[in-house]
Amino acid sequence: MSDVDAQKRAAGEAAAALVTHGMVVGLGTGSTAAWFVRALAARKLDIVGVPTSQVTADLATSLGIRIAQLGETKTIDLTVDGADEIGPGLALIKGAGGALLREKLVWEASKSCVVIAEAVKHVKILGKFPLSIEVVAFGHTTTALRICDALAECDLGVAPMLRRRDGEPVRTDGGNLIYDAACGRIEEPAALAAALKSVTGVVDHGLFLDLADRALIGTDAGVIELEP
Repeated sequence: MSDVDAQKRAAGEAAAALVTHGMVVGLGTGSTAAWFVRALAARKLDIVGVPTSQVTADLATSLGIRIAQLGETKTIDLTVDGADEIGPGLALIKGAGGALLREKLVWEASKSCVVIAEAVKHVKILGKFPLSIEVVAFGHTTTALRICDALAECDLGVAPMLRRRDGEPVRTDGGNLIYDAACGRIEEPAALAAALKSVTGVVDHGLFLDLADRALIGTDAGVIELEP
């Protein structure tokens, strides 16, 4: 196991230790979240998982975790998910796994949210990792032009790139497309979030602000805990 995988696993196991019998737990998407799901299944608790993607739903089901869709439970007690970057105040960039909309819906429906990651994901300023922006497929090329304008309003002179796999546009579980913007440095995440959200055709973006209550960061020396 690589050092990075060991750090992800340690963070996932630390988060799984927060879960108790009877909880409804939001299950994140991505490689680090998968370690959490495996560690949670190993505890064999009587819980219900609310997955943020079909990939996570399939993993949880294969490991014996009972799942429910968002809205089928009265509440979500705790959501645990990974991040592409964790910045000041636990502001996050998420979306590399292509599930940012469903992730944000589950996060916002949760009483508490914990982000887990390896050490390299903890940064002083957001933006080195490309920001994912989910858009409706209809007219997406014109939406991309308006996204350029929104980025420019925030002094980010970059052009978003349509995410492709094997030459074909990547589709989310909801049938939407994803554009990625290599911002470099995001000096004002809240302003950028508002500008992107105002663009017709943008479903949501990968800036998760004021949502994480705690971060568990795996390091070579163990897991460290951060709060906003």
